[in-house]
Amino acid sequence: MATCLVLSRLLFSLLVIWGSAVQIHGVELGINYGQTANDLPSPTLAAVLLQSLNVHRVKLFDADLNVLIAFSNSDIELTIGLGNEDIQKMTVPTEAENWIQQNVQPHIPQTKITCIAVGNEVFSSNDAQLMFNLLPAMKMIHNTLVNLGLDKQVMITTPHSFNILENSYPPSCGTFREDLAEYIKPLLRFLSQIKTPFFINTYPFFAYKANPTQISLDYVLFQPNKGMKDPNTNLLYDNMLYAQVDAVYSAMKAMGHTDIEVKNSETGWPSKGDPDEVGSTPENARLYHSNLLKRIQEKQGTPARPSVPIEAYVSALFNEDLKTGPTSERNYGLFYPDCSPVYNIGLQDHFPTNGVVYSSASSNKNALSVFCLLIFVMVSLILA
Repeated sequence: MATCLVLSRLLFSLLVIWGSAVQIHGVELGINYGQTANDLPSPTLAAVLLQSLNVHRVKLFDADLNVLIAFSNSDIELTIGLGNEDIQKMTVPTEAENWIQQNVQPHIPQTKITCIAVGNEVFSSNDAQLMFNLLPAMKMIHNTLVNLGLDKQVMITTPHSFNILENSYPPSCGTFREDLAEYIKPLLRFLSQIKTPFFINTYPFFAYKANPTQISLDYVLFQPNKGMKDPNTNLLYDNMLYAQVDAVYSAMKAMGHTDIEVKNSETGWPSKGDPDEVGSTPENARLYHSNLLKRIQEKQGTPARPSVPIEAYVSALFNEDLKTGPTSERNYGLFYPDCSPVYNIGLQDHFPTNGVVYSSASSNKNALSVFCLLIFVMVSLILA
């Protein structure tokens, strides 16, 4: 472990120095790094891969010690997860303090933990006690961060499923489900008070899969199309993701809040699916992610919030073979477990995999490719 830690820090230092020398700017796209698999590379290799891609935002679903150590001394901002199973314990002050002192405090500042995602899609769980405990747990964790002097560095929020909306079309008529109002209203007040974003998991793929004859594939893939005009605002939407985000803004406005930013905590498109999962192909997945990446790099906002650049964490870094459900669930990754790309969306123009260096118009990027190849081979050999 000590050898791996030293090696990891050395590699990150080299990458940072080299990246500064060739002046390659970071990618604004965030990536979800899940580990529901039995064939993934080590966290150290995953961290080197992400650093090589120049990605600066990564979201985890837990607070795995090995992952936190692997990302130490990198320039990658981490959102760490606290599982639904731990939410009830977090309502107890000593439990919340112990969790922060074990999973957050020892790793700062060497690991850039900037956010804690408390639970995941809690309001879709149909567990009334879990839903009731969510806000008290978030408040207790926030108070603990304040007491430890970490609240300026680490914010807290909770990711939601898009199905917490009762209505999402047109975007200006977005509303939350009435049966969730008693939980969502006080949560919004709290997010407003501590000035943290509303995390929403948005997958246009689900809407397309459910109704491929009525929904335009170009519309959900950010491809050229005639778009959809909101009859109430006359705003034109050329893609479903932006419409979904603005529906959330409308739902919050209906509850009296226009002061909370919406961020996409998960979005993506599978490269493979079951026969009834229409559209789950590598080409569609490539188009979805590459077009989304372009929008993010252009710092686009949605039609209703044009001055607020869209932010998103795509799912996922790797295909995860132990995920349950339809075939698509195991095929959202940008990369296979051997670190070769499922398809190229533009991130890996300067990252080598399987001995291949992807070409680029920039000689600096080509130089970085060779450098990263040497690093990747060295890490593989030492950690084998």
